Amino acid sequence: MIKITLIKSLRLVLSPFSLIYALVLSIRNKLFDLNILKHTSFDVPVIAVGNLSLGGTGKTPQIEYLIRLLQEDYTIAILSRGYKRKSEGFVIAGKETTVEEIGDEPFQFFKKFQKIAVAVDSNRTNGIKELLKRDPLINLILLDDAYQHRKVKANFYTLLTAYDNRYTNDFVLPLGDLRESRSGAKRANTIVVTKCPFNLTKKERIDIIKEIDPRKYQQVFFSSIAYDTTIHSSKSSLELKTLVNYEIVLITGIAKPKQLVDYLIEQKIKFNHLDFPDHHTFNSLDIENINQTFDKIKNNKKLILTTEKDFTKLSNSIEGIYSLGIRTSITDSEKFDSFVKKGI
Repeated sequence: MIKITLIKSLRLVLSPFSLIYALVLSIRNKLFDLNILKHTSFDVPVIAVGNLSLGGTGKTPQIEYLIRLLQEDYTIAILSRGYKRKSEGFVIAGKETTVEEIGDEPFQFFKKFQKIAVAVDSNRTNGIKELLKRDPLINLILLDDAYQHRKVKANFYTLLTAYDNRYTNDFVLPLGDLRESRSGAKRANTIVVTKCPFNLTKKERIDIIKEIDPRKYQQVFFSSIAYDTTIHSSKSSLELKTLVNYEIVLITGIAKPKQLVDYLIEQKIKFNHLDFPDHHTFNSLDIENINQTFDKIKNNKKLILTTEKDFTKLSNSIEGIYSLGIRTSITDSEKFDSFVKKGI
């Protein structure tokens, strides 16, 4: 509680810088809008997925939703900047690629969708050019976490905002968690309110849509996180419902693990939670701490559970570790699917 109070106090002190930062970004966006700062368009459709806030809105499952929706009709490539990767420039995933080379989320895409080209490049314009040069059959690009990347002109923008932390109630850094001002939402074709409770009422949806106040060309949708009913290790699988008999060490290195934690509590699963920062690079001391925590459990039925993203970094270091997958479940999915397909 003391730490939270200190952070809030510090943000208030820094609030004048928030105004300066917002002004600079607004000028930058206006220059792009007026074509004074140049952006590049491509002959193939480009979908940009991102958020106004710092993170934790569910970009990865949203990208995966779009892959499943469009992979039958398009030859898809995913381009990300590869946050915290240990490489530079353009890298395309291949058989020998490691998670360290391209980052955890791109590596997750590569492992789950092996027919999809996955590449990283902080220069998105160059990255798209390289992808199209290497495979002329690619006819759709998904840009991960690229809402603020104005140098590429996407055909369709999907803006995500978390149900319990909507951009409409937030402020620009450092006063709040927004990367740019709320007015940036006008670039979106669709705004998806993510991580909603499954029992969200029609009235609540209507109230949130009024709060967002979409433009005439925009559509607002609502999505929830659906957890897999099975957990997987490199060698075996278990039904999630059987974990009520186990004691778990839960490892998370994601922006906002609360929803996962709450879900496991609802399932009456006992666990010891080791919470690491988003995109955490696990070192030998972390692995030792995880193993020591696991060894202290006296229950004969015990296991280590993590997210799909963290599994990409931990599976080679911790034997028998399991991951729990998630999917995006969109309310009125047929309307959303149609809106996206028509938009590109």
